[in-house]
Amino acid sequence: MSDEEVAGASGAARALESDEQLLERFVQTRDQVVREEIANRFLPLAAGLAARYRDKGERLEDLEQVARLGLLKAIDGFDDTRGNRFAAYATPTILGELRRHFRDRSWAMRVPRDMKEALPRIRAAIADLATEKGRMPDAEELAEATNLDQVAVEEALEASTAARPASLDAPATRMADEGSVPLIEQVGGRDEHLEQVEYNVMLEERLAHLSDRDREVLHLSFVEDLTQSEIGKRVGVSQMQVSRIIRSALDRLRESED
Repeated sequence: MSDEEVAGASGAARALESDEQLLERFVQTRDQVVREEIANRFLPLAAGLAARYRDKGERLEDLEQVARLGLLKAIDGFDDTRGNRFAAYATPTILGELRRHFRDRSWAMRVPRDMKEALPRIRAAIADLATEKGRMPDAEELAEATNLDQVAVEEALEASTAARPASLDAPATRMADEGSVPLIEQVGGRDEHLEQVEYNVMLEERLAHLSDRDREVLHLSFVEDLTQSEIGKRVGVSQMQVSRIIRSALDRLRESED
């Protein structure tokens, strides 16, 4: 069998694998071909998240490149042993990358226009080459991909570090028209619940294996903070039975974790 036939057979085999199987294989092997296949499958997710910001003054093509970078970061950082879905893990990672993009749009110092105009091309090349090579490209590779001088690439990248957000109370446009959106609506802040995303996804999946009565008892106990006696009256069982239901349900949740 020729190399082309082998490659074709491997590609067909990957196409038959589920997302979960591909992700598990990438976590184990760090195979860049598998990484590219995963990225291609989840490009619609990245494009959809980028489209949320299409009316914020940035070109959709640039936003999609930023979202693709976030997608690659999510693939590289995903841990399938935690039992959470990849889309639930990737979404906040991609959104964070998009928010950082808007946060870094303003400049703290005067920068030549040619540098500013070169940066979108360089960022697009970074996204393309990172997907192709499975690593961040160097300045020489970026210069070749953008038809820019290597020194110009290095200077543009260095100048990009001068970016900083304007006043968060300032309007997104120069004219403070009625209804203009302040910059604070475009940039990200610390999400106090972000660290709970994976935990909530896993908990939801494990609760699905419990009966409706068990889930109701746990909800009344841990969410509505009712006493066991009050719960018993609500669901029509004794206080002792409520205690047993809670203990049994928690044991099953712990077993599913193992």
